[in-house]
Amino acid sequence: MLTVGPHALTVERLTREAFAPFGDVIETTGADHYAINNGTTERFHDLALVDVASQGGRPLISIFRGQPFECPIPIKMMERHPLGTQAFIPLSKRPFIVVVAASDDNDVPHDFRAFLSASGQGISYGRNVWHHPLLSLEDVSDFLIVDRGGEGDNLQEHHLQEPYRSIEELPDFG
Repeated sequence: MLTVGPHALTVERLTREAFAPFGDVIETTGADHYAINNGTTERFHDLALVDVASQGGRPLISIFRGQPFECPIPIKMMERHPLGTQAFIPLSKRPFIVVVAASDDNDVPHDFRAFLSASGQGISYGRNVWHHPLLSLEDVSDFLIVDRGGEGDNLQEHHLQEPYRSIEELPDFG
């Protein structure tokens, strides 16, 4: 882990265990799997919870195209989806940053955490989890998104008076 300056946000390696309070890491490593289609395909089964049915919601599949960020990255706003989960599955082998936060008694994000994905990892935010919008790195990157469509207000944003923290450097996890 790496911390630079009094307002730097430590960037952690993205693991299932570390990310569990916020949702699921989508990856094949360590996942349940079995052969299908007469043994020509390996199925990695049930990698993340998809919870979108609240208030008559339905699943949506979209592609988001993220512009790359460079350090320092100020964290100026957070968002959450109270009616469903939201999954981000990279369509390239590029890393990306995931910033999440707990919610205090007034529903304000606090205790921010940042994670650096490894090649082939995606994430699914749990319902109502504060997170920063997509933070692509290195180049323009496409992500397959699975989230909720339908009636109801499924987006809440919290704009910070000033950047709470910033990501000043990215660690090299080897």
